[in-house]
Amino acid sequence: MTLPKYLVVIAAMLMASLAQAERLKDLASIQGVRSNQLIGYGLVVGLNGSGDQTTQTPFTVQTFNNMMAQFGIKVPQGGNVQLKNVAAVSIHADLPAFAKPGQTIDITVSSIGNAKSLRGGSLLMTPLKGIDGNVYAIAQGNLVVGGFDAEGGDGSRITVNVPSAGRIPGGATVERPVPSGFDQGNTLTLNLNRPDFTTAKNIVDHINELLGPGVAQAVDGGSIRVSAPLDPGQRVDYLSILENLEVEIGQAVAKVIINSRTGTIVIGQNVRVQPAAVTHGSLTVTITEDPIVSQPDALSGGQTAVVPRSKVNAEEEAKPMFKFGPGTTLDEIVRAVNQVGASPSDLMAILEALKQAGALQADLIVI
Repeated sequence: MTLPKYLVVIAAMLMASLAQAERLKDLASIQGVRSNQLIGYGLVVGLNGSGDQTTQTPFTVQTFNNMMAQFGIKVPQGGNVQLKNVAAVSIHADLPAFAKPGQTIDITVSSIGNAKSLRGGSLLMTPLKGIDGNVYAIAQGNLVVGGFDAEGGDGSRITVNVPSAGRIPGGATVERPVPSGFDQGNTLTLNLNRPDFTTAKNIVDHINELLGPGVAQAVDGGSIRVSAPLDPGQRVDYLSILENLEVEIGQAVAKVIINSRTGTIVIGQNVRVQPAAVTHGSLTVTITEDPIVSQPDALSGGQTAVVPRSKVNAEEEAKPMFKFGPGTTLDEIVRAVNQVGASPSDLMAILEALKQAGALQADLIVI
C-alpha cells in the first residue's frame, strides 16, 4: 500500500472516531517550526511638532545626519538642528515560520526618545535584523496610533492610551527566509505546550494504534519523537493527519493561584481539602478624636484651653466555623466560603492557613 492511500485510510479512521478530546495541534508544536524575533532602529518623520527634543536626544540628530550623508547632503558641524517633526524609534516584529521573501509581516514601532506622539508619522526604510545580525526584512510605512496627546496653553494636558507607540500592518517585507529543518531527517519531534506524562503517553498510544507499533516514542514528559516520510510533500500530508488526531489530555496538577495585588483567586478543578475546621473573623479598632474647648469666664484672667478626648472602640466580627470533610471538592469549598460571606482577602487568608496546616492538597502560588 502506498503512503497516500495509507493516509486516506487513517483519515477515515479519525473521522469515524467519536472520542471527545483535544486536537494534537492544540497540545503540541513541532520542534524547529517557530517564529523568530526581529528588531531594528530608524526614524519616524512627518510628526506635527511632537517629535524628539534634539537637545535631550542627541542620537536622533546623529541618526538624521547619517541619513543625510547617504544622500550626499552634509549638515554643517556645530549647527543647532531642531527636528521637532522627527523621532528616533525602535521596530520589532515576529517572523513566522515558513515566511518567504516578498511576504509582508506586521511591525510595532515605539519611541525611544522623548517624542510626545507618533500620530501621523511615517517610518523611513529600516532594516530588521535577527539575533545573528543578518537582515531578514525591510520595514517602511505610515503608522497607525491608537492614542493621542493634547496640551493647552495653560499647561493642561490630556493623554489617551499610549501615543508614543503604534503599528504598521504589513509594514515589513521579508527578504530572507529562516531555515527550519522541517524537511531534514526521518523523524520529527513534537513538544507539548504543557508537559504531562499522561498526555504524552496518550499521544504515543494513539499514534501507534493508527500507524503501527514503534512509530511514536516518548522522549520525556514533554517531547515525542515520531517517524516521518522523507519526501516533503508526503511529510506535509502526514502531519496534516497527525495534528488533527484527538487525544485525551491528562488532568492538570491541582493549583490555587492568588494575585495579591488585584485580589483575584483561581482554584483549579482537582483541588482537594483534607479534614479541617476553619473560622475566620476580623477585629476592628476605631479611634475617634473629639477634643473639648475649655473657655474661661469673662474677666477671669484665664486662658482658653483645648482638652483632648479620645474614644476607642473595638469590634470583633463573629463568623461561624465551617468544617471540611475528607476529600472536599472545589464546589464544596466555594459553597462553604460563600456561606460565611468571606471576601477575597478573607479567602486568601483561609487558603494560606489551610496550606500551612497541611490540609490543602494543591500548590498554592502567589503572583
